[in-house]
Amino acid sequence: MRTSMADIEHALKGIDFPKSKSEIVSYAQSQGASEQVITDLQQLPDRSYTNAADVAQEFSGKRVGGQR
Repeated sequence: MRTSMADIEHALKGIDFPKSKSEIVSYAQSQGASEQVITDLQQLPDRSYTNAADVAQEFSGKRVGGQR
């Protein structure tokens, strides 16, 4: 993934959790996120995310006990 965490946070600003991966991607698209942000979000594991920190941990590859 090449997108910065700041770009992800900007794309997801105002989103209500919990959300599935597909809901997160759809939300980012509706907010006008760049193609790179969308591509990187699509690479997240397909699961439910409980909050923005949960997305950030998965995005940065630091999710403890997570499925990769």
